[in-house]
Amino acid sequence: MQVDLFDFQLPKENIALRPAVPRDSARMLVVGGDITHAGIADLPDFLRPEDVLVFNDTKVIPGRLTGKRGDAKIQITLHKKEEATLWRVFAKPAKKCRLGDVLDFDGLKAVVETIGHEGERTIRFQIDDNDIWDELKAHGTMPLPPYIASQRAVDTRDNSDYQTMFAAEDGAVAAPTAGLHFTPAMVKALENKGIKQAQITLHVGAGTFLPVKVNNTTDHKMHSEIGEITPKTAALLNQARAKGGRIVAVGTTCLRLLESATDIEGVVHPFKSATDIFITPGYKFKAVDVLLTNFHLPKSTLFMLVSAFSGLEHMQKAYAAAISNGYRFYSYGDCSLLYPKKDNV
Repeated sequence: MQVDLFDFQLPKENIALRPAVPRDSARMLVVGGDITHAGIADLPDFLRPEDVLVFNDTKVIPGRLTGKRGDAKIQITLHKKEEATLWRVFAKPAKKCRLGDVLDFDGLKAVVETIGHEGERTIRFQIDDNDIWDELKAHGTMPLPPYIASQRAVDTRDNSDYQTMFAAEDGAVAAPTAGLHFTPAMVKALENKGIKQAQITLHVGAGTFLPVKVNNTTDHKMHSEIGEITPKTAALLNQARAKGGRIVAVGTTCLRLLESATDIEGVVHPFKSATDIFITPGYKFKAVDVLLTNFHLPKSTLFMLVSAFSGLEHMQKAYAAAISNGYRFYSYGDCSLLYPKKDNV
């Protein structure tokens, strides 16, 4: 499909630079047969007992590092761990990070081991494996998306704001942002209605923010991300579906991992691997029945995904309604509850 089909105009004032306070005060656009305005706190009203909410428990690491190569200033953003101290990164300016160069991040050093495309490098930190997380916390900052970082500096609030309440497994350099809306009170309200919960892990990479530079979706190459669904969680999801419950993915990261782990019969299997699944209109969904997600960038792979889920024309109308009604977009913004294009709420 032509990438231009997924374009739309978003006023700058619709881009959220801070999350809603409290978190569960965010707005929620419900996109089923009709388009309904609600709030994330109303989520239990749109779900049924025996449904299962699936959360991503990845934890965002301080994966943006600023330093030098000799006298040249550089910045890297980690996006995929190959080994404890071996990481794929995006470097700026990439031409300053040549093969064999030593990069110095205020005492934390790394060597460029391979050169990739579009500013990608593979670097090895010169530290013991067990020290990697402590060193990143000491030298790195939270890797806020470009549309936020270009408008304000990262500060201490972001250390908690850009982390979900479910964060447990270190490894992401972008937050699974649909999960940012949840609070303990919301989780309790869902439990009281009989709605189950499950957690899976997809370490979101910085590739999620890369623009689609091709004209046709068939020419786009997705970056891979590491994910895991345990045997216990796979069994829980299959049992819920067998009893008539629906799988509700909290975020596109959960949806992508679930679809990667599910066979054509709709059976979710344990999974521990990389996925580079790219979902565009025409994709046949196997695992996910309902999707909760934030609002995405024009011409992005994620807007393509939600258009595949709920229909391109319907999502264009939904986004137009969100923009005209002042919804806040992107990582710190409001959310939408999406049903498949064939279904009504």
